[in-house]
Amino acid sequence: MSASGGTKAIVAALSANLAIAVAKFVAFLFSGSSSMLAESVHSLADSGNQGLLLLGGKRAKRQATPEHPFGYGRERYIYAFLVSIVLFSVGGMFAIYEGYEKIKHPHELEHWYWPVGVLVFAIIAEAFSFRTAIKESNPLRGKQSWSQFIRRAKAPELPVVLLEDLGALVGLILALGSVGLALATGDGVWDGIGTLCIGVLLIVIAIVLAAETKSLLLGESAGLDEVRKIEAALVDGDTVTRVIHMRTLHLGPEELLVAAKLAVQHDDTAAEVAAAINAAEARIREAVPIARAIYLEPDIYDEAAAAKGTNPAMTPSPDASPR
Repeated sequence: MSASGGTKAIVAALSANLAIAVAKFVAFLFSGSSSMLAESVHSLADSGNQGLLLLGGKRAKRQATPEHPFGYGRERYIYAFLVSIVLFSVGGMFAIYEGYEKIKHPHELEHWYWPVGVLVFAIIAEAFSFRTAIKESNPLRGKQSWSQFIRRAKAPELPVVLLEDLGALVGLILALGSVGLALATGDGVWDGIGTLCIGVLLIVIAIVLAAETKSLLLGESAGLDEVRKIEAALVDGDTVTRVIHMRTLHLGPEELLVAAKLAVQHDDTAAEVAAAINAAEARIREAVPIARAIYLEPDIYDEAAAAKGTNPAMTPSPDASPR
């Protein structure tokens, strides 16, 4: 992820949500609309989300220590997970509670022009924020679909902002529809139904984000294109003849660990093997700059043992095709 692009999208969303939250709360005070109250809490939760994402990005830049030798890159995943679990869920559960109370004790909306005006303003502001997130995501998305981008992205910020903004836009439309129905029918129950729908929407988004960030926290390998580049960089056709076994792991969105066992010629000297290993590391860093921690082990490839599977360490891994 482009750090500047992600930060730009987060700041745009934060600015929009803070302004919208104030406007929604003022509309709730004048109209008594539970949809407006739920939406104001939703916008405050979103603002907290962006604050956590910015904090996680800052903390992830800390230098590695003896206690954390691979650095703090995964802090970005932790804060994204907190966003999905705590703030989205709190906003969703609050909206469901408010919706239930409004259905149980409905009342007519007062000063209807406040919620309608605020919702129109909020839709315009959220559309601008969503447009910014889309614009910043497109260079990274490439030819992937949006669902593929959200599932495969190693940096959590842009997928979180995209889903937040999408959920906000849909929630605003639901709120506007429920307020309109409440005004048209004179029945405040519709306002409560809209609030319930907003709560369900937030919880669904929370579940999706939690599932994706959980996978990042557990540790994901490099993408297929990056794996192929690393494989090609490892083999020089002279001293290093093939990749026997390889594993990759994201230590953070822009930090990759590479560990591989390489087949070398049995009659090569130690100096030749060491030089080949150093050259392979340099080629990897040139091909995949985010490869920061590289551990390469030379070995003699035993084709018979690999074919029989008697020695798993000599069997090529799914990450590496035989060379």
